[in-house]
Amino acid sequence: MHVFTYRHFQLAALCLLLAFSSLTRAADVRVAVAANFTDTTRDLISAFAKATGLEAVASYGSTGKLYAQIDNGAPFDVFLAADSRRPELLEENGQGVTGTRFTYARGKLALWSPEPDTFEDPKAWLESGSFARLAIANPKTAPYGFAAQEVLTELSLWEPLQDRLVRGDSIAQTFQFVATTNAQSGFVALSQVRAWDKKDGSLWLIPQSYYSPIKQQAILLNRSDNKEAARQWLEFLRGDEARVIIEHFGYETEH
Repeated sequence: MHVFTYRHFQLAALCLLLAFSSLTRAADVRVAVAANFTDTTRDLISAFAKATGLEAVASYGSTGKLYAQIDNGAPFDVFLAADSRRPELLEENGQGVTGTRFTYARGKLALWSPEPDTFEDPKAWLESGSFARLAIANPKTAPYGFAAQEVLTELSLWEPLQDRLVRGDSIAQTFQFVATTNAQSGFVALSQVRAWDKKDGSLWLIPQSYYSPIKQQAILLNRSDNKEAARQWLEFLRGDEARVIIEHFGYETEH
């Protein structure tokens, strides 16, 4: 009985794997995308399809985890990271195509709460510790989490606030902690707040002198089996139509 059940489990897992493989093969471009760029990518995919007739599908996650998946052979064509370090590593180790790496956006970090009047003076609010939980993304895997750590270090609050920090696996999960009020506030990407359908709340756009520039880079992957379509995606990403979409969500772009 136990062997029969296990074999059926194996068969079901194999069927799911085959279905996933068929789905990914059906797409023209398979893109691994940093979680902060989720809403922006959805609009870009739609515009890309209208402009080229090609279909792009995206998988979202923290930059660190997506990098690990790519390093272990995940079948992506393009990587849109939230930093420059990991695309550079892929280029150096031969997994990224030399000469295709570029900065597609520069991200901005914000302290945000969906509740209005949470903080009038954000520095004083952080120093007061008058909150139970403050959300950040995991600094080890998410560049926006590392930026948040830099901000708290700059304010001499990294160590004092350790017992109040809740860490999301990605900036997307971090945003959800705050949006669902499981944390009173959190360090999130400005783009996420721009995409939020409820406009009330409290926002501190953090001075960029408080953290290292968030240079989000893209790179074509050598394992891509459809490099022509992938190159079209990257070319579109550098064009004027994509730039308008990207800047709409609060990012800066290189002109």
